[in-house]
Amino acid sequence: MGTRSIVVVEDEETIASAVAARLRREGFRVELAGDGPSGVALVERTDPDLVVLDLMLPGFDGLEVCRRIQEHRPVPVLMLTARDSETDILVGLGVGADDYLTKPFSLRELIARIHALLRRVERSEGAAREDLVLNVGGIEVDTRRRRIRKGSQEIHLTPTEFDLVRHLVSHPGTVFTREQLLQEVWGYPDGLGGRTVDSHVRALRRKLGSELIRTVHGVGYALGEDAS
Repeated sequence: MGTRSIVVVEDEETIASAVAARLRREGFRVELAGDGPSGVALVERTDPDLVVLDLMLPGFDGLEVCRRIQEHRPVPVLMLTARDSETDILVGLGVGADDYLTKPFSLRELIARIHALLRRVERSEGAAREDLVLNVGGIEVDTRRRRIRKGSQEIHLTPTEFDLVRHLVSHPGTVFTREQLLQEVWGYPDGLGGRTVDSHVRALRRKLGSELIRTVHGVGYALGEDAS
Protein backbone atom coordinates (compact mmCIF):
# COMPACT_ATOMS: atom_id res chain seq x y z
CA MET A 1 0.00 0.00 0.00
CA GLY A 2 1.32 3.45 -0.90
CA THR A 3 1.68 6.49 1.30
CA ARG A 4 -1.60 7.51 2.91
CA SER A 5 -2.77 11.04 2.17
CA ILE A 6 -4.56 13.37 4.58
CA VAL A 7 -6.19 16.74 3.97
CA VAL A 8 -6.27 19.11 6.96
CA VAL A 9 -8.89 21.87 6.74
CA GLU A 10 -8.13 24.30 9.56
CA ASP A 11 -8.05 28.12 9.58
CA GLU A 12 -5.89 28.51 12.71
CA GLU A 13 -2.42 28.50 11.19
CA THR A 14 -0.59 27.40 14.35
CA ILE A 15 -2.86 24.37 14.77
CA ALA A 16 -2.75 23.49 11.07
CA SER A 17 1.06 23.69 10.97
CA ALA A 18 1.50 21.61 14.13
CA VAL A 19 -0.93 18.93 12.92
CA ALA A 20 0.65 18.80 9.47
CA ALA A 21 4.19 18.55 10.85
CA ARG A 22 3.25 15.68 13.18
CA LEU A 23 1.36 13.83 10.43
CA ARG A 24 4.33 14.13 8.07
CA ARG A 25 6.62 12.71 10.76
CA GLU A 26 4.21 9.76 10.92
CA GLY A 27 4.76 9.19 7.20
CA PHE A 28 1.56 10.69 5.79
CA ARG A 29 1.33 12.93 2.76
CA VAL A 30 -0.43 16.09 3.96
CA GLU A 31 -2.16 18.98 2.20
CA LEU A 32 -3.70 22.03 3.90
CA ALA A 33 -6.68 24.27 3.31
CA GLY A 34 -7.72 27.27 5.41
CA ASP A 35 -11.40 27.76 4.59
CA GLY A 36 -14.49 25.82 3.58
CA PRO A 37 -14.53 26.34 -0.20
CA SER A 38 -10.83 25.61 -0.67
CA GLY A 39 -11.17 22.57 1.60
CA VAL A 40 -13.88 21.07 -0.59
CA ALA A 41 -11.89 21.82 -3.76
CA LEU A 42 -8.73 20.28 -2.27
CA VAL A 43 -10.52 17.08 -1.25
CA GLU A 44 -12.11 16.74 -4.69
CA ARG A 45 -8.75 17.29 -6.39
CA THR A 46 -6.57 15.05 -4.22
CA ASP A 47 -9.00 12.25 -3.21
CA PRO A 48 -7.39 11.76 0.24
CA ASP A 49 -7.59 8.72 2.51
CA LEU A 50 -8.81 10.85 5.44
CA VAL A 51 -9.83 14.43 6.24
CA VAL A 52 -9.12 16.32 9.47
CA LEU A 53 -11.78 19.02 9.49
CA ASP A 54 -12.32 22.01 11.78
CA LEU A 55 -15.95 22.80 12.59
CA MET A 56 -15.61 26.60 12.50
CA LEU A 57 -14.23 27.81 9.17
CA PRO A 58 -14.46 30.94 7.03
CA GLY A 59 -16.40 30.73 3.76
CA PHE A 60 -18.71 28.03 5.05
CA ASP A 61 -18.37 25.84 8.09
CA GLY A 62 -17.10 22.31 8.56
CA LEU A 63 -20.60 20.85 8.50
CA GLU A 64 -21.13 22.12 4.97
CA VAL A 65 -17.65 20.93 3.95
CA CYS A 66 -18.50 17.48 5.31
CA ARG A 67 -21.82 17.35 3.44
CA ARG A 68 -20.19 18.30 0.15
CA ILE A 69 -17.21 15.97 0.29
CA GLN A 70 -19.40 13.01 1.29
CA GLU A 71 -21.64 13.49 -1.75
CA HIS A 72 -19.06 11.93 -4.07
CA ARG A 73 -17.64 9.04 -2.02
CA PRO A 74 -17.41 8.07 1.65
CA VAL A 75 -14.19 9.43 3.15
CA PRO A 76 -13.23 9.13 6.83
CA VAL A 77 -13.59 12.50 8.57
CA LEU A 78 -12.19 13.44 11.97
CA MET A 79 -13.85 16.68 13.06
CA LEU A 80 -12.23 19.22 15.36
CA THR A 81 -14.48 21.44 17.46
CA ALA A 82 -13.81 24.17 19.99
CA ARG A 83 -17.31 23.65 21.38
CA ASP A 84 -18.19 20.64 23.48
CA SER A 85 -21.89 20.92 22.68
CA GLU A 86 -23.75 17.64 22.24
CA THR A 87 -25.88 19.28 19.54
CA ASP A 88 -22.83 20.34 17.52
CA ILE A 89 -21.34 16.86 17.84
CA LEU A 90 -24.56 15.10 16.81
CA VAL A 91 -24.97 17.38 13.80
CA GLY A 92 -21.37 16.69 12.79
CA LEU A 93 -21.90 12.94 13.03
CA GLY A 94 -25.16 13.30 11.16
CA VAL A 95 -23.54 14.87 8.09
CA GLY A 96 -20.82 12.25 7.79
CA ALA A 97 -18.08 12.77 10.38
CA ASP A 98 -16.72 9.52 11.80
CA ASP A 99 -15.22 10.89 14.99
CA TYR A 100 -14.45 14.17 16.71
CA LEU A 101 -11.93 15.77 19.03
CA THR A 102 -12.63 18.79 21.22
CA LYS A 103 -10.01 21.53 21.31
CA PRO A 104 -7.55 21.70 22.95
CA PHE A 105 -6.39 18.19 22.07
CA SER A 106 -3.07 16.37 22.22
CA LEU A 107 -1.32 15.54 18.98
CA ARG A 108 -0.71 12.07 20.39
CA GLU A 109 -4.44 11.44 20.70
CA LEU A 110 -5.08 12.90 17.24
CA ILE A 111 -2.56 10.51 15.69
CA ALA A 112 -4.03 7.56 17.60
CA ARG A 113 -7.53 8.40 16.35
CA ILE A 114 -6.32 8.75 12.75
CA HIS A 115 -4.49 5.42 12.79
CA ALA A 116 -7.55 3.74 14.30
CA LEU A 117 -9.86 5.24 11.67
CA LEU A 118 -7.63 4.06 8.83
CA ARG A 119 -7.32 0.58 10.32
CA ARG A 120 -11.10 0.41 10.60
CA VAL A 121 -11.49 1.34 6.94
CA GLU A 122 -9.12 -1.50 5.99
CA ARG A 123 -11.03 -3.98 8.15
CA SER A 124 -14.35 -2.82 6.70
CA GLU A 125 -13.09 -3.26 3.15
CA GLY A 126 -12.12 -6.83 4.01
CA ALA A 127 -15.43 -7.55 5.73
CA ALA A 128 -17.31 -6.09 2.77
CA ARG A 129 -16.22 -9.09 0.73
CA GLU A 130 -18.49 -11.25 2.89
CA ASP A 131 -21.91 -11.64 1.29
CA LEU A 132 -24.13 -11.45 4.37
CA VAL A 133 -27.51 -9.82 4.95
CA LEU A 134 -28.75 -9.52 8.54
CA ASN A 135 -32.36 -8.69 9.39
CA VAL A 136 -33.14 -7.39 12.83
CA GLY A 137 -36.05 -5.36 14.19
CA GLY A 138 -37.19 -4.28 10.73
CA ILE A 139 -33.63 -3.24 9.81
CA GLU A 140 -31.81 -4.96 6.93
CA VAL A 141 -28.01 -4.82 7.19
CA ASP A 142 -26.19 -5.72 3.94
CA THR A 143 -22.58 -6.24 4.97
CA ARG A 144 -21.17 -6.64 1.46
CA ARG A 145 -22.74 -3.52 0.01
CA ARG A 146 -22.53 -1.68 3.36
CA ARG A 147 -26.14 -0.61 3.07
CA ILE A 148 -28.92 -0.40 5.62
CA ARG A 149 -32.62 -0.35 4.87
CA LYS A 150 -35.46 0.37 7.23
CA GLY A 151 -38.54 -1.03 5.56
CA SER A 152 -38.40 0.23 1.98
CA GLN A 153 -36.15 3.20 2.82
CA GLU A 154 -32.37 3.15 2.50
CA ILE A 155 -30.76 4.94 5.44
CA HIS A 156 -27.46 6.78 4.96
CA LEU A 157 -24.97 5.94 7.70
CA THR A 158 -21.39 7.05 8.15
CA PRO A 159 -18.78 4.28 7.96
CA THR A 160 -18.46 4.29 11.76
CA GLU A 161 -22.22 4.15 12.31
CA PHE A 162 -22.48 1.18 9.96
CA ASP A 163 -19.64 -0.65 11.72
CA LEU A 164 -21.29 -0.08 15.11
CA VAL A 165 -24.67 -1.39 13.91
CA ARG A 166 -23.05 -4.41 12.24
CA HIS A 167 -21.13 -5.24 15.40
CA LEU A 168 -24.21 -5.11 17.62
CA VAL A 169 -26.52 -7.06 15.31
CA SER A 170 -23.81 -9.69 14.81
CA HIS A 171 -23.83 -10.32 18.58
CA PRO A 172 -27.51 -10.45 19.64
CA GLY A 173 -27.96 -10.66 23.39
CA THR A 174 -24.43 -9.45 24.15
CA VAL A 175 -23.99 -6.35 26.29
CA PHE A 176 -20.89 -4.33 25.42
CA THR A 177 -19.22 -1.74 27.62
CA ARG A 178 -18.16 1.52 26.03
CA GLU A 179 -14.54 0.43 26.42
CA GLN A 180 -15.23 -2.82 24.55
CA LEU A 181 -16.96 -0.98 21.72
CA LEU A 182 -14.10 1.50 21.47
CA GLN A 183 -11.65 -1.39 21.17
CA GLU A 184 -13.69 -3.65 18.89
CA VAL A 185 -15.40 -1.10 16.62
CA TRP A 186 -13.22 2.00 16.79
CA GLY A 187 -9.94 0.16 17.33
CA TYR A 188 -8.88 2.40 20.22
CA PRO A 189 -6.66 0.27 22.47
CA ASP A 190 -6.81 2.48 25.55
CA GLY A 191 -10.57 3.08 25.72
CA LEU A 192 -10.26 6.83 25.11
CA GLY A 193 -13.39 8.65 24.04
CA GLY A 194 -16.33 7.08 25.85
CA ARG A 195 -18.53 10.01 24.86
CA THR A 196 -17.81 9.17 21.22
CA VAL A 197 -19.79 5.95 21.67
CA ASP A 198 -22.69 7.79 23.34
CA SER A 199 -22.82 10.36 20.54
CA HIS A 200 -22.86 7.71 17.81
CA VAL A 201 -25.62 5.78 19.59
CA ARG A 202 -27.73 8.95 19.81
CA ALA A 203 -27.17 9.63 16.11
CA LEU A 204 -28.16 6.06 15.22
CA ARG A 205 -31.31 6.25 17.31
CA ARG A 206 -32.34 9.35 15.39
CA LYS A 207 -31.84 7.58 12.07
CA LEU A 208 -33.00 4.04 12.86
CA GLY A 209 -35.35 4.44 15.82
CA SER A 210 -34.81 4.36 19.57
CA GLU A 211 -35.68 0.68 19.92
CA LEU A 212 -32.73 -0.77 17.97
CA ILE A 213 -30.03 -0.10 20.58
CA ARG A 214 -30.83 -0.28 24.28
CA THR A 215 -28.86 1.23 27.13
CA VAL A 216 -27.87 -1.17 29.88
CA HIS A 217 -27.44 1.26 32.76
CA GLY A 218 -24.10 1.04 34.49
CA VAL A 219 -22.72 -1.22 31.76
CA GLY A 220 -23.09 -0.04 28.16
CA TYR A 221 -25.14 -0.96 25.09
CA ALA A 222 -26.76 -3.97 23.47
CA LEU A 223 -29.13 -4.84 20.66
CA GLY A 224 -32.62 -3.82 21.70
CA GLU A 225 -34.74 -6.52 23.33
CA ASP A 226 -37.47 -6.09 20.74
CA ALA A 227 -34.99 -6.06 17.86
CA SER A 228 -33.40 -9.48 18.23
